[in-house]
This record gives sequence, structure tokens and C-alpha cells, in this order.
Amino acid sequence: MTFRIILQPLMASLFAFRDGLKDAREGRPPYLWTLITDSSQRADLLRQGWVAVGRVFILAIVMDVVYQLIVGGWIYPGELLTIAILLAVVPYLVIRGPVNRLVRSRQRDQIRSAARERR
Repeated sequence: MTFRIILQPLMASLFAFRDGLKDAREGRPPYLWTLITDSSQRADLLRQGWVAVGRVFILAIVMDVVYQLIVGGWIYPGELLTIAILLAVVPYLVIRGPVNRLVRSRQRDQIRSAARERR
């Protein structure tokens, strides 16, 4: 079951990368920063994030239930939620914003270099 420690953050990271690229293309501000600072967009951002990471979160819960039943013979709900959040939600929150910033930075550099070439 150690593959869950690799698989779940990897899947959440892939979704975060995809959504960060989409945010950059659409000119949106970084996800986590906007989620924390802009209460007017918070509900919409939480909904978007949950849609993206929801399947990975549910998979994390199912895998941890199976793991707990096999290893301990009992389900510990607190541990279950903690592990699912740490392996699925945290990587998504941490990666989406920096991907957006990196892509937007590169786009600005390309625009500047194209403008210089035209002169």
C-alpha cells in the first residue's frame, strides 16, 4: 500500500498542473493566494478545486479504508481524513499557484522578446 503515498500526490499534482496552466492562459491570479485573500471569489475557487481534486480525494479515502482494514482491522476516521487531505488536497493547493506564476512569467518574457524583435 505504499504506492498510495506516491500515486495520490502525483495525481493531485497532475490536476494542479493542468489547472495552473489553464489559470495562466485565462489570466487568473494564483489559486491559493486568491483563495486566501479574495472572499468574493472564494466559493467559486473552492468549487473549481473540489471538482479537480475530488476524485483523487475519494480515491485516497477508499485506499486508506482498505489499508486500515487490512493492517489494523479497524477504521480510524480522523486518520482517514488527515491522510486523504495530506495526500490529495495539500499537493493540489501547493502546486497550482506556482505553475500559474511560472507560465505567466514565461508568457511575459516571450511577449517582450517578440516586441524587441519587431523594433
